[in-house]
Amino acid sequence: MLTKMIPEIGHFALIIALLMALVQAVVPLAGAATRRPLWMAYGRPMAVGQFVFIGIAYACLTASYMLDDFSVANVANNSNSMLPWYYKFSAVWGNHEGSVLLWSLMLAGWGLMASLCSRNLPRDMVARVIGVLGVIGSGFLLFVLITSNPFSRLLPNVPQDGADLNPLLQDFGLVVHPPMLYMGYVGFSVVFAFAIAALLGGRLDAAWTRWARPWTNIAWAFLTVGIALGSWWAYYELGWGGWWFWDPVENASLLPWLAGTALIHSLAVTEKRGSFKSWTVLLAIATFSLSLMGTFLVRSGVLTSVHAFANDPARGFFILMLLAITVTLSLLLFALRAPKVSHKVGFNWLSRDSLLLINNIVLVIMTVTILLGTLYPLILDALGLGKISVGPPYFNTLFVPLAIVMSLFMGLGPIARWKQMPGRELYSRVWLSGVAALVLGALIPVFYGPEWNAQVMLGMMLALWIVLPLLRDIVVKARSAKTFGRGLKKFSLAHWGMVLGHLGIAVTMVGVAVVSNGNIERSVRMAPGDSAEMAGYTFTMQEFTERRGPNYLADTAVIRVERENGSSFMMRPEKRLYLATGMPLTQVALRAGFTRDLYVAMGEDLGDGSWAIRLQYKPLVRWLWLGGLLMAAGGLLAVADKRYRRAPKRRRGVASDTASSQEASG
Repeated sequence: MLTKMIPEIGHFALIIALLMALVQAVVPLAGAATRRPLWMAYGRPMAVGQFVFIGIAYACLTASYMLDDFSVANVANNSNSMLPWYYKFSAVWGNHEGSVLLWSLMLAGWGLMASLCSRNLPRDMVARVIGVLGVIGSGFLLFVLITSNPFSRLLPNVPQDGADLNPLLQDFGLVVHPPMLYMGYVGFSVVFAFAIAALLGGRLDAAWTRWARPWTNIAWAFLTVGIALGSWWAYYELGWGGWWFWDPVENASLLPWLAGTALIHSLAVTEKRGSFKSWTVLLAIATFSLSLMGTFLVRSGVLTSVHAFANDPARGFFILMLLAITVTLSLLLFALRAPKVSHKVGFNWLSRDSLLLINNIVLVIMTVTILLGTLYPLILDALGLGKISVGPPYFNTLFVPLAIVMSLFMGLGPIARWKQMPGRELYSRVWLSGVAALVLGALIPVFYGPEWNAQVMLGMMLALWIVLPLLRDIVVKARSAKTFGRGLKKFSLAHWGMVLGHLGIAVTMVGVAVVSNGNIERSVRMAPGDSAEMAGYTFTMQEFTERRGPNYLADTAVIRVERENGSSFMMRPEKRLYLATGMPLTQVALRAGFTRDLYVAMGEDLGDGSWAIRLQYKPLVRWLWLGGLLMAAGGLLAVADKRYRRAPKRRRGVASDTASSQEASG
């Protein structure tokens, strides 16, 4: 009897969570405004309660999937009795209703962590932060209960079995990619809450940036991993061999990442020098607003994609209103409060301040460029002005030059002094690294590949330009100490996090340049006994076999691959037919390596005992995702800096210019 009531228990838990979120949204903010400590104290227990009851609701939905309760519409539409248990577990968020519930759970989790990790902060600041998170949580819980109830029943007409999960989503990528991406999206809500709380309290000093920086780095790290996992998932699951398609849904995740990258650097300047205060707040608002916009694009029905779940206009309208209210009220508060914040912190045009500002401007231009390319076709379609497609040529033409400009300034910013720096001193720090980057960047493609390529050379040069000045700076400063090891210990974890993050950018750039220009592809017709050669490898078709999986039938090609040195290995690509939906799906065979991937995909059955086979050789493709992991590791390493574990102190002024440059992670 209890198992039959699980959906009702989950629904009731969501209602209780909404009530707690409303209390969290109203009472602490009112307490901070009227200086009532008891009211402000309501924030933490409400944050705990909201997380607990959303967790109960999520557990109930998961139990409905595991128990094959097809009386629940969400389960009937997205699961099947033959679906393996681990895909049932991930199917909970492989649909619109479940994904929004997961979003709400993560939002409550971030709010819980913010309330528990802020005991050393001023009481009124904490109350405002928790209150703002309560407002956001209330909006999403209303969205779930009004338009996206995951516990809606199909009584009395309960189907015998479910429609099954989309075969494209029956993959390990669904298990890890969406949760990581959502953690990044939702994590920026904490930074947004700090910014709004600072505006409400009129406290746009360097202190709030120190409180907000760890949350920004953590959210950015999660989003970085989520984007990298999404690229990896598309690479091996879709069967095309591509790793980025400039799809609107992919762009929706890249937009807050770019804005968040600018925010990380702007927070560093505001904390260190006390400048960029208004700019930092505006970036915090923009980053979270772009996260909400990504939610609108994926769940409004305006896009058709494997990532896009919703097709109900009411849902899209609700999210659009939530986005509009958030942006409008935030910008209105910013317009009222920000002009009152004055600071007299100046800097020379040649300084770390100015270089970080230029990089921020470039990142914002990149964000606006992608935003326009993503929204312009949707706006034209909504206005009835026709359908157009904005594809890779537009994005590559505008994004790549901006990335080159950003890379040039990335090589200078970390080694420049704050406030001002003589041009001769900066030249002395970078000239040797610049020459080495030019020479090595031109020579490496000659020795690496069969032919010289200008694009690969440029990518190598820019990557070396980013890394070599940093390494040179570390060596010089470490050697100034009594011992080299003691000199290395002088650098903070935040500084090492910055180094690791920039190294990740360089590694990704090398991977992009090499795989984009060195990819080799052949489409061949193969029957048992046929062979094909590519990039020094010989592919020989051994046989075709059939097998049955838990919920699909598969035709498997058994291919023997021989290297030039005589060693060999087997690859087994598949063409699957999923029984519940009748949908075919290509399952590629990958031979991964640090320097290259071999990629084999089955096409169509040509009817005479042969199949169309696509062979691809992808040099350094793994470096794309290795760079993403390095960037994320850098963000997390910066969070571990001991400065963020100390109780913050209100400062009368800004930091001294003579403080060591390695103390800032920007």
